[in-house]
Amino acid sequence: LLAQAGYAHYETSAYARPGRQCAHNLNYWRYGDYLGMGAGAHAKITLGAEQAILRRWKQRHPAAWMEAAGSAAAIGGDERIEPARRPFEFMLNALRLHEGFALADFEARTGLARHALEPALAEAARRQWLVAEAGRVRPTALGRRFANDVMTLFL
Repeated sequence: LLAQAGYAHYETSAYARPGRQCAHNLNYWRYGDYLGMGAGAHAKITLGAEQAILRRWKQRHPAAWMEAAGSAAAIGGDERIEPARRPFEFMLNALRLHEGFALADFEARTGLARHALEPALAEAARRQWLVAEAGRVRPTALGRRFANDVMTLFL
């Protein structure tokens, strides 16, 4: 029904008319950076000079966050994403998109060379879950059905 109404299934859980996809979610799925503001908010920040990726979260409970707002105490915690986890983190997001991703974007966003993906990409291609062509990787219809299994290849 959605397709008949002009909507395309562009990511795992979303349909949109051409040019009307959710920019906010696309930023997540493309492994972009984002700031978290408010109680329980999360952020992902690439620290280019340090070749690091930082995840940060704010105090979860609104009263605690309000009491600490404007100070370092508002930060609930943070975590650096180690290089070994980046392929999984990237794929967990990027493979939600039916268009997949450019291998150059993997390199730019994770700071890793594309060969870090090669063993898992080869296995996913063998199982007909992913297709790699012209510098892009995208999930097949079968790969979208078995998305969790595809993701585990990158752990």
